[in-house]
Amino acid sequence: MPAHLRPQGRIRLYDLSGACSTYRPFGMIILKNLSLRRSAKVLLQNASVSINPGERVGLVGRNGAGKSSLFALLNGTLHEDKGDFSIPSQWRMAQVAQDMPETTESATDFVISGDTALAEAQAEVTAAEESDDGERMAHAYMALHDAGAHDAESRAQSLILGLGFQVRELNQPVNSFSGGWRMRLQLARALMCPSELLLLDEPTNHLDLDALVWLEAWLKKYPGTMLVISHDREFLDAVTNVTLHIENGQLTRYGGNYSAFEDMHAEQLALHQAAFSKQQDKIAHLQDFINRFKAKASKAKQAQSRVKALDRMEKLAPLLANAEFTFEFKEPQNLPNPMLSIDNASFGYPPPDDAPPGTLPTVIVRGVSKSVFAGQRIGILGANGQGKSTLVKTVARTLAVVEGEVLEGRGLNIGYFAQQELDVLRPADTPLEHMIRLARDTIANGGAGQFSSREQDLRTFLGTFNFNGDMVKQAVGTMSGGEKARLVLCMIVWQRPNLLLLDEPTNHLDLATREALAMALNEFEGTVMLVSHDRALLRSVCDEFWMVSKGGVEPFDGDLDDYQRYLLDESKRLREEIKQAGKVADAPVVKAEPAPVAAKKPVASGKVKSLKQKQERLDKSMAALQVEKAAFEARLGGTLSVEEITETGKQLQHVIDELAIEEGEWLALAGEIEGLEARA
Repeated sequence: MPAHLRPQGRIRLYDLSGACSTYRPFGMIILKNLSLRRSAKVLLQNASVSINPGERVGLVGRNGAGKSSLFALLNGTLHEDKGDFSIPSQWRMAQVAQDMPETTESATDFVISGDTALAEAQAEVTAAEESDDGERMAHAYMALHDAGAHDAESRAQSLILGLGFQVRELNQPVNSFSGGWRMRLQLARALMCPSELLLLDEPTNHLDLDALVWLEAWLKKYPGTMLVISHDREFLDAVTNVTLHIENGQLTRYGGNYSAFEDMHAEQLALHQAAFSKQQDKIAHLQDFINRFKAKASKAKQAQSRVKALDRMEKLAPLLANAEFTFEFKEPQNLPNPMLSIDNASFGYPPPDDAPPGTLPTVIVRGVSKSVFAGQRIGILGANGQGKSTLVKTVARTLAVVEGEVLEGRGLNIGYFAQQELDVLRPADTPLEHMIRLARDTIANGGAGQFSSREQDLRTFLGTFNFNGDMVKQAVGTMSGGEKARLVLCMIVWQRPNLLLLDEPTNHLDLATREALAMALNEFEGTVMLVSHDRALLRSVCDEFWMVSKGGVEPFDGDLDDYQRYLLDESKRLREEIKQAGKVADAPVVKAEPAPVAAKKPVASGKVKSLKQKQERLDKSMAALQVEKAAFEARLGGTLSVEEITETGKQLQHVIDELAIEEGEWLALAGEIEGLEARA
């Protein structure tokens, strides 16, 4: 149906964050006695549940329980085998595409194209102009205005910047970004789409902490119905008010967020379990550790917050007892103190192999002087690109120190979990081959590992990490992200380390395994250095925090709540700076400053000055266009004839086009200036 003939009952309003506000439509999602299969596997059996308009629902359950299949049912790619399923026909749906986009479109244009209502309105304007029908053109221009054409670019850029991109990247082609950043663009595209139903499947997987905080703030303002699959408990707690649990083919609805569900579900398990021996053993083990920790804990803010986190773990005991996978780190054979001494060190990357002779290494972090002591539990914070992973890789010996020294304590044994599992795994090898090679290398280096290096013993050890039967001979490259993560954990545990370096260890772990990891880390007697966007894990494990920022590493005096406040304050400050500069309407994100370089050469001040003068002229021109645009919009809001509406709509569109061109020129100048200053 053409846009000008559609019912005009929906009003869309946009706040400064780019979030769309719309009335909550009537109707609800209803599943009644529904059965759902994938091949021979029954995922849902006579399941019934209803979801009301405006509810924010967290969908939880073990891996393979059917969470993604339920999403496929909602979006129409999978159909029920039995029972009734209905969703209001007038609801528009938005979800994150899982394919990797391959396009030369700019990041901004790619995200704008996610606004389906705007695309339809633009298509109708084109068709109306070709028809030369004045009344149709008038309706088309009004529909284009209602669809938000006047601020589409600023809304899209607000989303892009919020998800961690730099201003200079707004007009870069999509295929110039890495896979993780392209998935962020897919997320921005989904948020750009007007919808009454939003489906989000693991939206935090490719986000660092500052982008995650921004996304939470955005989703809290989303007025429609939202379903989220996530293994990040704090994210679920922040953005959901209903939890759906898939277990044994049934859907159970719980009022409240994930923590509320966890409490209620644990109570149910405790009431219905016939045998308590396993559960009681775990409770006793856990309580013993809690008591030991409380006896040692200082009154520091971080320590107190950790005690609180551990207190709630007793309630988790029924869940952990029922989990299909738990593990523990054995007591280290020795604890050198200090573990590490870092003296005026610089961390970064060597020049590429094809670089000209004399090319200097790229320094990310410099001038670091730190000591790491036995028993420390350090959370490493910082915006994306500031050097967190570079620091961890250097300590893990996968990168060489650029300058200075990193001195290791006698007997240091590092267990390293890389952010990209394939940095430590070989895709063509099997889990058993990995363990055999690890055992051989460990013995060659004078270590003994945790258990025997006999093949059968290694098979048995793999079995404790759910690598059973034929899985021990399955190529790692064919495994899921969660299975690869489990294998890396298995290899680390076998080595019996005294220093754990963990770089985003939870990316592919389900909630139950995350809880098992948190408990194992809390019982670990050695030292932990942890990079993670999982705030529940950071709160539970870490006593202190380091901030990697502006080319250095400094202690962060506070806890995670203080850090989130810091991020939001920085976001507000930078947003105001951007507004003052006239860049975009809103950019709610912490933008990290580039790492300082050792010495600056004289800037090509003449060229920079000339470019900045051009920017100032564009600022004035864009301000005048904004005034002109506002005048046309106000005119369209009054009582006009069809001819006047048509003419005013054309004039408004012309101003919008001119403004878009000048904004593009301004951003190009900004990128050029930034490049000149960076090279100086």
